[in-house]
Amino acid sequence: MPTALSIAPALDEDACWARLTGEAAAGPDFLYGVVTTGVVCRPGCASRRPKRENTRFFADLASAEAAGFRPCKRCRPDQAAPAAAARAGQAVETACRLIRETLEAGEAAPTLGALAEAVHLSPFHFQRLFKRLTGMSPRDYAAGCKQGRLVAALAKGDQVASALYEAGYGAVSDAYRAVKQATGTTPAKLRAGGFDLYWGIVPTVFGLTLVAATERGIAALFMGEDEALLAADLAMRFPNARLIRDEGHIEPLLAAVAARAAEPDAGGDLPLDLRGTAFEISVWQALRAIPIGETRTYGALAAAIGKPGAARAVGRACGANPVSILVPCHRAVGADGSLTGYRWGTARKRRLLEMEREAAS
Repeated sequence: MPTALSIAPALDEDACWARLTGEAAAGPDFLYGVVTTGVVCRPGCASRRPKRENTRFFADLASAEAAGFRPCKRCRPDQAAPAAAARAGQAVETACRLIRETLEAGEAAPTLGALAEAVHLSPFHFQRLFKRLTGMSPRDYAAGCKQGRLVAALAKGDQVASALYEAGYGAVSDAYRAVKQATGTTPAKLRAGGFDLYWGIVPTVFGLTLVAATERGIAALFMGEDEALLAADLAMRFPNARLIRDEGHIEPLLAAVAARAAEPDAGGDLPLDLRGTAFEISVWQALRAIPIGETRTYGALAAAIGKPGAARAVGRACGANPVSILVPCHRAVGADGSLTGYRWGTARKRRLLEMEREAAS
């Protein structure tokens, strides 16, 4: 049984029919379902025009699917049309710019209604469109912008109180949580120069492996063939950290990582210090919940974190994962089971999955 859905604005069915039959050159955006075939189509589909009594009109695909219709294989209403995709992208880009400009002016982020009005969409459709294209709500996007402004100001050395105010935080506790989530340290320590990140390199079955850790746990695990490139990647990933190469300081972690690389089920859980946006961390947590020897599609991961339709954003979060192997983004695969991309190379991804399947069996 379909779950309850938000009620979309009512369509003018006479205007929809006029556009469908060519009696009107313009009209509302809609999809139409054919009762006799159970298919939902775009206006202008090459299939035969249905009778009026067999036609149902819908504001979006979700409404049509909830009513039991399936997407037409000719006009593919489940795939964005080029012109519609361009308009949708422009609307979301405009909304993002408005959010950033408002926050930079020291004002509260625009409401959902104000953003929807600015791009000439209903709040219902704008909210769905924004989440589909960005993987987050406008509110979450605004929170991320505030978080980024605060971290940047503190990293420059701005006074804590003024940085909190300029970033738009009304409550000090909210600001502290935002900085802690993004950087793993407090605003005062970030302003003073960031945090200590101890790192070292250990040979594993996957080549050279760089491990970097704070006092809380492993913050980075990179694989490669060149020490200089690995070190440069670390500096780029953690620009606010004091990087200290000291294999002795993290020797137990280096040994544990080498053992885990050789045997996927060795060593149990290792302490992690994950730093990212709220969305990225939710994806990384979902990856860690995948049992060894199994995989999940990006779409399934999006659904698991309550963001259905955000498969592309999940893919980007996998690519941003700084802790390979331990946060197993190699277990994320395409909808057809293909390996797709992998930051450390598809050959390593294939070998990791093969080793895990063997260990699981």
